[in-house]
Amino acid sequence: MQRFSIEPVRREDVCHVMDMIAELAAFERLEHLLECTAAELSSALFGRDKCIEAVLCWIEGNGGRVAVAYAIYFHNFSTFLGKRGLYLEDLYVRPDHRHRGYARGILSHLAGLALERGCGRFEWTVLDWNTAAQDVYRSIGAEVLPEWRITRMTGDSIKRLAGRK
Repeated sequence: MQRFSIEPVRREDVCHVMDMIAELAAFERLEHLLECTAAELSSALFGRDKCIEAVLCWIEGNGGRVAVAYAIYFHNFSTFLGKRGLYLEDLYVRPDHRHRGYARGILSHLAGLALERGCGRFEWTVLDWNTAAQDVYRSIGAEVLPEWRITRMTGDSIKRLAGRK
């Protein structure tokens, strides 16, 4: 396995993350939902009201360091545990770099952060058709919860419910 490093995203790294977000959207067949801009991502990571964190996985390549994977995460809260949790929003490894331990490395890094921060849970979602990812998650001791369903509102639905449209 090639040596790699996992490092917090810096402002100058946002372009790498944005490129991989576009790749992830294509992989998940959700390009039509991708609206995030580099400016919005940068604000969420580094702005006055920052609300997410991110790491990049780097390897040494021809001509320098190459970003091969990223993760975006944030804190949530479990009312049952009375503790905050760490929620993984995205984990993406570029196709040419899969099956080399980078995803597991990122997950291990984030599990360490969860422990250091006193989190009671480390959670994420996985698409039902992405059985390869589900197998990886099970292999590291994660439980894929079949009884939970994501419920989501966006755009006009939120406005209607808020009585603003």
